[in-house]
Amino acid sequence: MSFRRGVVRQSKFRHVFAQAWKAEHCIDDVRVSRVTWDGPLCAVNPKFTAVIIESGGGGAFLVLPLNKSGRIDQATPTVCGHAAPVLDVQWCPHDDNVIASGSEDCTVKVWQIPDGGLTGPMTDPVATLEAHSKRVGILAWHPTAFNILLTAGCDNLVCVWDVGTGELVYQIADAHPDLIYSVSWNRDGSAICTVCKDKALRVIDPRRGTVLKRDMSEPMAVQEMDTSNGVLLPYYDPDTNMVYLCGKGDCTIRYFEVTDESPYVHFLSLYSSKEPQRGAGFLSKRGVDVNKCEIARFYKLHERKVEPISMTVPRKSDLFQGDLYPNTASVEPSLLAEDWIAGQDAPPLLVSLSGGYAGAPSKNRDTLRNRPKLLSQGSGTDSPPAPRQTATPTGVAIETESEGVMPQRVTQGEGGSDGVKREVTVAF
Repeated sequence: MSFRRGVVRQSKFRHVFAQAWKAEHCIDDVRVSRVTWDGPLCAVNPKFTAVIIESGGGGAFLVLPLNKSGRIDQATPTVCGHAAPVLDVQWCPHDDNVIASGSEDCTVKVWQIPDGGLTGPMTDPVATLEAHSKRVGILAWHPTAFNILLTAGCDNLVCVWDVGTGELVYQIADAHPDLIYSVSWNRDGSAICTVCKDKALRVIDPRRGTVLKRDMSEPMAVQEMDTSNGVLLPYYDPDTNMVYLCGKGDCTIRYFEVTDESPYVHFLSLYSSKEPQRGAGFLSKRGVDVNKCEIARFYKLHERKVEPISMTVPRKSDLFQGDLYPNTASVEPSLLAEDWIAGQDAPPLLVSLSGGYAGAPSKNRDTLRNRPKLLSQGSGTDSPPAPRQTATPTGVAIETESEGVMPQRVTQGEGGSDGVKREVTVAF
């Protein structure tokens, strides 16, 4: 009898393991929001952790230094300038002190957090962005252009803003016939990818508003997950080509490696615990501990606790592991807002993590101060026309979408799962 040894796929990430931090390093007594919105409820950068919390009358979120641990006093100051619950928060990738928040009050607000954190309640934003007629639950900063922010709401609108001037520069009103579930930029910010309740995935040029022709009729890979109906929160790390999937209401975090060769998606492992997650924040690569070979870190939200979870590659050497840490996107923008609006694109500027990364004080704080307030739609300005409701068949490929949906250039200014079997689809 003879045995044939199978070929084992070589990957430096095959042995990535996840480990929750000890209880004394967690954040306790945090009243995590119970809002009925399928968002992460948390955002993390190398300086701060932001968590959307329960608030009586209006909406609020906590901003804590990244190294904060232990019990949070109920008198801890919050960012509390919204008139209704906050649905999403996102840190600016080009200034670790700037954060945007979207709310059920139909507004988006931009805040400047002091270097040392909050010393009192913050109620006055540096900018208020008003164009949506329904609640705003999706925010996405441009990855390479400074001060460009995308917002999407339950009015099926996608808006692109120049936060520095408070100007609504593009508005895409006709591309989505139903509720938008998710929006992401590509690496250089030349296109966005959206997922809609009509079960169609669209790749859109945000400056022209056109749906780009790409073959989405057949996925390159399909990975069945489980039979839960919880919403999956995906996080993609372009430095390692790894995808992390956190299910809201689940007790697990699954992670995969994406390659250029079939079958393209390779399951690595999963982290499992006893407590389900209410949401999760993903720390940018600039904040990980390179001395411990940490390649990713999650901040898992419990009902009243924030628990860091580290993803680590075991290595015996104490030297910097350059193969685990290719140069990553830096805090410096590649373009100014006006450059991108004029049609320029550029890849992110890269920085080495050798020796670790130390966050610098905010360089751009004056760019967001003393900006004009946006005029609301009801203050004498012309309201944008209502989107045309062009029905799209369920699950149709994006080639069938209309090509001439143009954004409106403006000079002023409930999610749920339709099926029970979850799966992740990877498209290139």
